[in-house]
Amino acid sequence: MILRLTPILLAVAYGLIMYHLSAWRTKARLSANSTELADPVIKNLTDRMAAALELPRIRVHLYEVEMVNGLAAPDGRIFLTRGLYDKYRLGAVSAEELVSVIAHELGHVALGHTRRRMIDFSGQNAMRAVLNSLIGRFIPFIGPWVVDVLMSLVAARLSRDAEFEADAYAAALLVKSGIGTAPQKSLLEKLTDLAGGANRQMPAWMMSHPKTPKRIEAIEALENKWQA
Repeated sequence: MILRLTPILLAVAYGLIMYHLSAWRTKARLSANSTELADPVIKNLTDRMAAALELPRIRVHLYEVEMVNGLAAPDGRIFLTRGLYDKYRLGAVSAEELVSVIAHELGHVALGHTRRRMIDFSGQNAMRAVLNSLIGRFIPFIGPWVVDVLMSLVAARLSRDAEFEADAYAAALLVKSGIGTAPQKSLLEKLTDLAGGANRQMPAWMMSHPKTPKRIEAIEALENKWQA
């Protein structure tokens, strides 16, 4: 029995080690290429969110890369990329829209998505080991490729679920802060163009983020529920 479980246990251990190694590298890279954001307009809005959360302040860091994105680091820090901040400076994104990204990333932190990612990654490694041993018997050459595709689809689905959850958290926080969800929805409508149209034609089931109309639809469903 133990011998049969050994590949699975090794896969789980490998997943945990690789996740922690990746998190350590990410933390080091972010620390080396970022500074705390000092913008009085953004700080005024984040202070309103901090008051809603009963926190003294919300720290936001500026990550010096050109991509348009926001992210929550494994250690809980919130980052906006230089590319996204420059869009704000140029007027393509409003202060409220930029803050909606911060609220979304706060959702990832508050909902424990980083920890869940570690568990998911380890579980996927274990499942990959089991499926490789099973499918490899019947499809010896392309079996591992089939398993990788299946695991990629599972990972994409889990990621989309996390994005919906972070959107819901952000919507609630923005409403409680008096900012509202309008900037959140308007930014979602802009994101594809701001990011250069990436993944525009990709099938929804292969994407790590839900399609924009579905995200906006979910936010509006929450608004209708709250109003009722």
